Order: sequence, then structure tokens, then C-alpha cells
Amino acid sequence: MSIFPLSRWFQRPHRWQRLTAIVLVGVLSHPFASAYAQLPDVINEATAIYNTPDGSIGIKSNRIITGLDPGLIDPGGNLLGCNGQPLNSYAGFSMSLYEPDASGLDLGNLAALFPTSGAESIPPNSNNNNPFFLRPDEGRYNFLLSSSTNLAGPLNAGLKQTDAGAQYILVIHPPEGSSFGERRIRIEMLGITQNNNTAILSYKAKSLDGQPISTDGATELTKVVEIRNAATQSLTFFEFGFSTAICETEQIRITKSADRSAAQPGDVVVYRLNVQNLSPAEVNSIVAIDTLPIGFELLPESVTGQTKDGLVSINASVSGRMITFSSAAALGATRALDIVYAVRLTPDALRGTGRNSADVTAKRKDNGFRVQDGPSIHRVTLDPGILSDCGTLIGRVFEDKNFDGEQQSGEAGIPNAAIFLDDGNRVVTDADGLYSVQKMLPGQRTGTLDLSSLPGYTLAPNLHFNERNSLSRLVNLAPGGLVRMNFGVTPTFHEEQN
Repeated sequence: MSIFPLSRWFQRPHRWQRLTAIVLVGVLSHPFASAYAQLPDVINEATAIYNTPDGSIGIKSNRIITGLDPGLIDPGGNLLGCNGQPLNSYAGFSMSLYEPDASGLDLGNLAALFPTSGAESIPPNSNNNNPFFLRPDEGRYNFLLSSSTNLAGPLNAGLKQTDAGAQYILVIHPPEGSSFGERRIRIEMLGITQNNNTAILSYKAKSLDGQPISTDGATELTKVVEIRNAATQSLTFFEFGFSTAICETEQIRITKSADRSAAQPGDVVVYRLNVQNLSPAEVNSIVAIDTLPIGFELLPESVTGQTKDGLVSINASVSGRMITFSSAAALGATRALDIVYAVRLTPDALRGTGRNSADVTAKRKDNGFRVQDGPSIHRVTLDPGILSDCGTLIGRVFEDKNFDGEQQSGEAGIPNAAIFLDDGNRVVTDADGLYSVQKMLPGQRTGTLDLSSLPGYTLAPNLHFNERNSLSRLVNLAPGGLVRMNFGVTPTFHEEQN
């Protein structure tokens, strides 16, 4: 078998030379002079190994040193699933690079990328499209940032695309109807420095949705990358430091239910929290938090946990109306955990809504990602039964002759005086200046005296309590309680005489 002389390969045009090498050899390490770096030279050297009937033959080319202008930087990477493995299909997924708006947290305009083709292109995004739609069978993507292209966003004014301080938001768009959620990651360039023949790029990436951006669970990363040859080791956002992870929107689910839909004070309600692991991995560190309505008290001895395999230990801690249930047990994929507990209704429950909500968090065992769901809401209709938490409001409008705010002998009540209450009701005093309202909801209640219903009178000044020098009164009505709201008035001719 004749071997084509190696010396003659490099007497042919470079483009033919590169294409021929790809066809003839099975393993070839050759840098394309297509992604520019801020370096004086790019060194191009190719090696090849192929088999013949006489054995393996290895050849190595001479070194070609090509001078390059400062130019494009190639940030590229891989889109992976929560478990760090490629997705089954990338059909419909796209990646977009935006400049942020003035807040730095929301999207501005798409970054204007330098279009590439031919020798300048770098696959898979050979045309440097923004957005870039992934191939159905590959999660690779890349964008080229130009060191000579100005940015236009409010936070990037006066900066070029690779300058220190330049900010971007990388958006991962899942296909419509997908179980995955959109991801947003903020990228901040920290600058490029030169160290002899090495270019060093520093950048910072931070998740904007609180979910990890890498398969090790980190939500914020700062990286320093050394680039000696931009054609073989590109300046990238994701490949050189971490892979971008995208997770299913719903990886865990909590469902809250109760053994009854209505209850009275004194009744016991049994709740069930069903926690289902929807992720393909085992989860642990399960924490469910239930916020009970007013007047619902946990019966600690009732707390139990159970899976398909049997009973599970559940630790319950109470802080006010918030109950935290935690389990150290691991929950396998597609498995469910039931947390059952009972609460007793007190008379104070009638002051609340009977509505409570529960949330759950857990951690995937394979990558440490935090998963969560909630709130799951359940409402119990409250029946007062023989109890009632409504109170009674009483009061009087009278002529306050000594301006102390209290009615004494000789201080007559004023009939037909109108008071407007905070619930919209209007009450009028009787012949003795008295009024009362029953079955008022407890809490802070207010009333305002309508002076237009009292011609010839004005509000009497109070010499002892400043808050009573107002047409409005504020009282605190306890459940089932009685509270008084009085108004002192004085004839207007007293003011004219003064």
C-alpha cells in the first residue's frame, strides 16, 4: 500500500488540506482557525493514526502558525437533564441570549450577535443565530461574542460584548406543552487578561429562578478559564466549567385532604398530606409545612407517616399556627409518603376562615437539587353550633357639659343621632341617645358620628383623652364580648359665645 507523502499534503491549499485530512484519517486533532481569540497566534498541528495490513501507522504534521486579529469569543455548552444526563429529545428546545433591562433581572432585547459563515462558523450554531434551536438529537449550543461589537442595553451602555461588566441573560426555552420549565441565568463578564501566551476569561453565572444551574446543585458560579488556543479550547460559558441543567416543572407533588368538610368547635379533624415523588430519582430530606387556620390545634400524638413499605418516623414541630413535618426516610421514584395528623377546633376557630395550606420541599439524592411543591389548600366550613364569637356594640350620644367624655347626671342623651359603622351599617340613637348592634364580628371595629344628623351640635372637646377629639372611634370587640362606643357633643352656641 502506497502512502501519500506527508510533505506534499502541506503544499496544497489549506482548505483542501483540511477536508482531505478529515476523509482520510479516523482520529484527527486539528484546530479550525475560525474562532478568534485575543492572542497573537494560533498554532495548528494535526496527527493521524490509521491501520494497514502491516499494522498501525501514525503520522504527525508540521506546525502551522497563523496570526489572528482580536475577534470572536465562543461561549458554548450542553443542556442536560436534572440527573446530568442528556435528554431523550431536544426537539423544540431553543437557547436565547438577551441583554437585561434596567433592573438587571428581566429581559431586554436579544443580544445582537455577529453573523458567521464559512471558515468563521463554529458548529452547532454555525450562523451564530440568536435564538438558536437545538438539534433534536443534541443538546450542544454556542454563541459567539465579538470584542468589537457594542452593546445596547441600559446596563451595558458603552460596553462591548466581551468587556468586563457586560451582562446577559441566557434563556432556555422548552417546547410548548413540555414538562420542563423555562430557565433564566444571568451572566456577567468579569474581564479578559493576558498572561504571556494565555488569555484568561473570568465570568459569573447566577440562576434567576432559584434552581441550580449545574448538576452539582450550585445556583451561582464564578469561573476563571485559561485559553491557550481558542480554536481547540473555546472561551465558553458552560462547557469548561459546568453543564446547564433543566428540570421537569413538577418533580414532587403534595395533596392535602381531610376526613370532613365541615366542623364545629370541639370537633377533631383528621388531615392527610400525600407527598408523591414524581422525579426519576430518589428524594430525601422531606419537609412539609402546614399553616393551620386560627383556632386549630395539633394533637401531637396523632402524627404518623406511612409509605407502601410500612410506617415512617415523622418529626413534628409547632411554631404558632405553623407545623413543620420532617422525615429522614428516602422516598423512591414514583413512591408516595402519607403524613396523617389530627387537630382539634377551639372556639377561636370561628374567628378564622377554616382554610389552611401545605407546602413540601425535598432533595434529589442523585444531584442534591431542591424540589418543591405547594401550596395545597383545604378548607373546612365552620359551623358555630351552640357557640358564637359575635359580639355586641353599645353606645350613647349625649351632651357632654364638663368635657370629660363620660355621661353624668344632668347630661341628657341626644336622639336621632346617626353613627356609620365600618361594615357599612348605619345606626340611629333612640329617645335617650342610646344605640346597640348585636352579632357583630369580633376584631377592631370603628364608628363615625354623622354631625349632619345633629343640627345645632358639634363634637365636644375632651380634656382627658386626645383620641376622643375625633368624630371616629376605634374599639376592640372580643369574641362573644360587649364593648361601648360613646360620643359627647355640645351645642354650637357655646363656641359662638367663646
